[in-house]
Amino acid sequence: MVWRFPFALVVVLAATSVGAEPSSRRLAVAAAANLKTAAVELKGAFEAEHPGVSVVLSFGASGAFFSQIQNGAPFDLFLSADREFPAKIAAAKLAAPADERVYAFGKLVAWLPSGSSLDIEKKGWNVLAEPEVRRIAMANPVLAPFGRATESALRSAGVYDAVKDKLVLGESVGQAAQFATTGAADVAFLPYSLTFEKELSKGRVIFVAEAHYPRIEQSGIVLGGAREPALAREFLAFLTGAGGRAILAKYGYGLP
Repeated sequence: MVWRFPFALVVVLAATSVGAEPSSRRLAVAAAANLKTAAVELKGAFEAEHPGVSVVLSFGASGAFFSQIQNGAPFDLFLSADREFPAKIAAAKLAAPADERVYAFGKLVAWLPSGSSLDIEKKGWNVLAEPEVRRIAMANPVLAPFGRATESALRSAGVYDAVKDKLVLGESVGQAAQFATTGAADVAFLPYSLTFEKELSKGRVIFVAEAHYPRIEQSGIVLGGAREPALAREFLAFLTGAGGRAILAKYGYGLP
């Protein structure tokens, strides 16, 4: 059977080495796109503590992964950008509620290119309605929790109706970030964690007040069909332990 993943922009990070012995154990993790910047370090630290283990990370929108998991995608662990999708997975009896754990709190920011003259800090969010702002990138609210948070923030700020025709939706926050870095958008609403990427680190970051959107509780759940359930639980425990928390904090996450 050939697995097709039509909704997510998937990036796979696997340990490869010419002439190396194949790893004896493989952990397949479906990870929300906002984790991309922290993932390489998390993967390396976990593998260092577990010789012979290869962690394979696939990145995409949480909602897209939810659909894939419903259709039998062979993941061991799902690291969502919210608690809603893991709860739906548990409700569908595709995982046990006891195997779900919050590992981080996400933070929403507006990102502008370094040369942008938009003065959001002084003028407020109403500046997004001005003619000089032609396109605003964000993740699709149907698929991505950070997209829902963005829509909530724009509505809370009272500017959603004025800017809704300017919104450019990415299938994930990763694609929204691509819109920003390629000049396809004047402003992008992104997870703070993604702004540590080299392409985004030169831009200007403006934090969205947390009062403007529901708390983004990022949760992981071990899947019922996991081939390596014990290893998946170890990885989730690592994320919420001292080592994982230190790495997550380094990339701007809040900690439970």
